[in-house]
Amino acid sequence: MTDDSSLKDDRTEKTVVASETTLNRKIANSSGAPVLIVLIGPSGYQGKQWALQDSFVIGRAVESQIFIDDGSVSRAHAKIEFRSGEIVIIDLSSTNKTVVNGVPLVPLAPQVLKNNDQVKTGNVVFKFLDKGSIEAMAQAELFEKANRDALTGAYSKGALIERGPEVMKRSETLGEPLSVIVFDIDHFKKINDTYGHPGGDYVLKELSRVISTKLTRANDFFSRYGGEEFVLILVGTPISAAIDIAERIRKTIQDSDFVFENKKIPVNVSVGVAARKVDETSWDVLFDRADKALYSSKQNGRNRVTISP
Repeated sequence: MTDDSSLKDDRTEKTVVASETTLNRKIANSSGAPVLIVLIGPSGYQGKQWALQDSFVIGRAVESQIFIDDGSVSRAHAKIEFRSGEIVIIDLSSTNKTVVNGVPLVPLAPQVLKNNDQVKTGNVVFKFLDKGSIEAMAQAELFEKANRDALTGAYSKGALIERGPEVMKRSETLGEPLSVIVFDIDHFKKINDTYGHPGGDYVLKELSRVISTKLTRANDFFSRYGGEEFVLILVGTPISAAIDIAERIRKTIQDSDFVFENKKIPVNVSVGVAARKVDETSWDVLFDRADKALYSSKQNGRNRVTISP
């Protein structure tokens, strides 16, 4: 196990939970910002929206503010800007054109966007909604709900399957560190057998609450992979910080009070950690290494952290 002094790393002291989607939803709802919503797009994108606060580039390059992983979209396809109180879109000489309400734009010529305009970049279709739109808020809530696990409130396995390759590609392209933590509850079957499935469900929900409110940072992606297994994607995080966070997860869960029907349930987790290698390009390979490290923790006594080589 890691020395407890490592838990004092400031990087693990954040308690704010906000994914990219959640942050944009909060911005849109609180400030009444205009938004761009995907109507038609690649798997996992439909319904996703971005609150427009500044200049945004739509493109296939991972550094784009509106990143769309689709071959029909140019690396830097179009740009959205605020000009004299209006929002304009500019085609950046894209291969497959930018089309607004069925009319192709002249490259580099700004076009003012109005409420309910449809914007097509390659094969991806967006809808522009002006600030304060109730529809924008409703769409955001529906998208967020569809990507959440119903029991725990963590992101779903489907959302993880979509996000994993995206962050892997970003890490590879930008050369930024990427780490993954996989953990599950030790002897969960025994918890179900002793306290019944309601007790097991309580443990899953309470563990998720503790992780979400105490152990994740602004850009972390926390999801339930299935059963009692959870995954935490740490964007921009090297292995040293990931190990600190993994140990903090293990110790915090061990020290937390899980009380169901006036009975305290002892809960521990086994944890596996992996960081993307320089030559690693497959999300599945990275995830598999973290999962195998978790298995090693199970095989070597549980309630411990194992780091993938």
